[in-house]
Amino acid sequence: MPVVRFVSLALLAGIAWASTPQAHAQTWPTREVKFVVPFASGTTSDILARAVAEHVAAAIGKPVVVDNQGGAGGNLGAGSVARAAPDGQTILFATTGPAATNKLMYKSLPFDPQRDFEPIVLIGKAPVIVVAGPKVEAKTLTELTAVLKANPGKLNAGYPGNGTLGHITGELYQQRAQVQIGTIQYRGSAAIITDLLGGHIDVAMDSMAPYVSNVQEGKLRALAIAGTSRWPLLPDVPTVAESGLPGFEASVWYAMLAPAGTPADIVAKLNAAGNAFLKSDKAKDLFEKLGVQAAGGTPADLKAFVAAEIDKWGPIVKSANISF
Repeated sequence: MPVVRFVSLALLAGIAWASTPQAHAQTWPTREVKFVVPFASGTTSDILARAVAEHVAAAIGKPVVVDNQGGAGGNLGAGSVARAAPDGQTILFATTGPAATNKLMYKSLPFDPQRDFEPIVLIGKAPVIVVAGPKVEAKTLTELTAVLKANPGKLNAGYPGNGTLGHITGELYQQRAQVQIGTIQYRGSAAIITDLLGGHIDVAMDSMAPYVSNVQEGKLRALAIAGTSRWPLLPDVPTVAESGLPGFEASVWYAMLAPAGTPADIVAKLNAAGNAFLKSDKAKDLFEKLGVQAAGGTPADLKAFVAAEIDKWGPIVKSANISF
């Protein structure tokens, strides 16, 4: 009888251990992993996610599929991941909005990015570019600032939508440079570029990639890039920090997040795979073409970065009264 009891207790102990997150982590992944991209296919986030997914799949030995769930500024896709089981099978390939700044703008956000996700790794940053049309005489951001100081509100700026990073970058620029510039909102970059080329608007602040070809062909003039360093494909374009606004940085960034409660071992494996991807030649070539600066680091680094972004943009969003 005592032997039977010992065996039963041992069996129960084994079952209990098998139900712990650590045990799940050791068997992960049990099936294909899903990367949710909260934007349409063909966007920069989608292109990056597919490249990362291919590398992660090779690292973990299971397929990684990309599921585009666009809508509501990225909130629909992010919300679905926030509600997913914390088993490492569903990962959010997030951008600045759903991972941070949407929290500052949406009154009824169905999730909290700091509460409902486990940070995995910061993949990269795509700096905002400041571009001028052919009718603008200013050749640098320093000159543009001088023109705006002398003529408050005389020029206008196009942004890819209310509350986008381009928009809040414009608000930050006005605050830091103490200037005024008119605001015109568009639905995406294509319409901005058309109106810039046609002389209907003066400048644009937006993600870099859509503007590069026109800048390289001399049709548009890049005044500055809001990154921490110059971009190799536009080496003559200074950063905003070099243009009289030290410490100024504004980038659309891309990060991997998991549902809150995802076991630390799984997060660590995904973090390792993400960092390994960033060191690959494929990543370096892709990032150069897209104008993305590689990041990387630990989950703790990403957590601190998200908090810093929310702290930085919070006052800007509030002063501009941006809400949905």
